[in-house]
Amino acid sequence: MGNRWKAGVWIEAMRLRTLPVSVAGVVAGCAMAAGAGRLNVAVAAICLAFAVLAQIASNFANEYFDYKAGFDGPGRDGPRRGVSEGDISPRAMRAATLITLAVACALGCLLILYGGWWLLGAGAVIALGAMAYSAGPYPLSRHCLGEVAVVFFFGIVPVNLTYYVQALGFTREVAQVSVAFGLMGAMVLLCNNYRDMVSDRATGKHTLVTVFGRGVAGALYAAMGAGAALLLAGFGAVAVLPAVLGAVAGGVMIVRRRRLTGAECTPLLGITSMVMLVASVWLFIVAACV
Repeated sequence: MGNRWKAGVWIEAMRLRTLPVSVAGVVAGCAMAAGAGRLNVAVAAICLAFAVLAQIASNFANEYFDYKAGFDGPGRDGPRRGVSEGDISPRAMRAATLITLAVACALGCLLILYGGWWLLGAGAVIALGAMAYSAGPYPLSRHCLGEVAVVFFFGIVPVNLTYYVQALGFTREVAQVSVAFGLMGAMVLLCNNYRDMVSDRATGKHTLVTVFGRGVAGALYAAMGAGAALLLAGFGAVAVLPAVLGAVAGGVMIVRRRRLTGAECTPLLGITSMVMLVASVWLFIVAACV
């Protein structure tokens, strides 16, 4: 490991730039609960901890299984991969994945007290999704299904379930918001895959960007941002601004500067995830003030 700070290596493996995606889904669900007068701070805190830990476990699993499959190697584009660079052993990363996922599931079980036993099945689906993204017989991230998985697991699931465990019900409005945040989460993954296109193609990893190219990816990024903006439009103009600005600025940057590669794309990934978080906070403010 040399002189690299050991804790710093693990923090890097958590991929902090992407964590606002899981936070935003929970905040959006809480915003809708607050608007219905059903916000429960204790339940919201459990949902937030569960979502963040589940995403960290998924990030760990992604690094471990991509290394095992030969998709990650030394000098790969993007953030440093601890396993492929030799900073973290594969065994340690596998253990960290399972431990983090177990802690997330233990916390998630507390929500059964508020929402009923059926949430046990929902939690199992989430846990399986965290692994199926990178592992199993048909890893979603390697078959152009990563963005679809993100819409479901970082939009539809967290927003609706966070609302349900507080309000004990589902509504059309909450479903609409959940799809909007799912689209914004998919924009983050699209940025990630845009950055990694060259190395992904070299290793045979199939993502939307490697299959359809950067031009299509840029247009899709802008389209998803516009779709999210339209879905949020009914909940106050101020809530929709971050999504619109993020889609326009980021989409134009990608489409017009198609030669952006590798680490040059990393700031856009962080900006996109923060746009999603800011949009959720704006939505909370709007919902709480109405």
